[in-house]
Amino acid sequence: MAKRKPFVGGNWKMNLHLSEALALTEELAAKFRATDKVDVVICPAFAYLAQVGQVLKKAGSGIKLGAQDCYFEANGAFTGEVSLSMLKDVGVSVVLTGHSERRHVLGESDELINRKTRAALAAGLEVILCVGEKLEQREAGMTDGVNLGQTSLGLAGVKPEQMSKVTIAYEPVWAIGTGKTATPADAQAAHARIRSFVKSGLYNEAIGDGLRIQYGGSVKPANAAELFGQADIDGGLIGGASLKAADFLAILDGAVQ
Repeated sequence: MAKRKPFVGGNWKMNLHLSEALALTEELAAKFRATDKVDVVICPAFAYLAQVGQVLKKAGSGIKLGAQDCYFEANGAFTGEVSLSMLKDVGVSVVLTGHSERRHVLGESDELINRKTRAALAAGLEVILCVGEKLEQREAGMTDGVNLGQTSLGLAGVKPEQMSKVTIAYEPVWAIGTGKTATPADAQAAHARIRSFVKSGLYNEAIGDGLRIQYGGSVKPANAAELFGQADIDGGLIGGASLKAADFLAILDGAVQ
């Protein structure tokens, strides 16, 4: 089958204040135009979603607006949380769930991540579900067990017809923000194992073949093309390198092969 259309996300995390976020968005929107060769989403901090969304809408660049998190309940007495209807109201169409920092810094469980994933899909949004092992798990030979377990629990209750709106992001935790990167062969092996599991363990061959699996672990302009050229790597979820327009645009170029 033909390789899937790559999907590249910029996760700005808790970086960039308003003027910086708007300047970066304007530069990206001015230099990137919608293409049938790559899909793009940027995920600014919650505080700036509306303003960034307005820039994207005005520019008509085709870049999607994404949120770094969500809450699974509807509007109500949930102080500090942001509902899916609120996110949709400011133009969000993609939500991250299960990012390693949500899992390991903020202590989110697989059950909570699954509730967020199902709620976002029920709201009609796309979901990027993040999975990945820590260094000690990798060294103990637990990479597949961790990745497949997080995939299975994250997708529990997700209907086959909803899977067209799901992307998996494989993020080896030991390679996020450390400068370390899995070799293309290592990353490909992890992606292929996840895809095989989705095909035979969770859904079916058609869903597994169509599923986009991003790589997220210190992707840079210098290694993007080689990583994205692997058979089962369908783009990336980019952290630090998405904070500079030149770097992020170079990575997008690496996805277009």
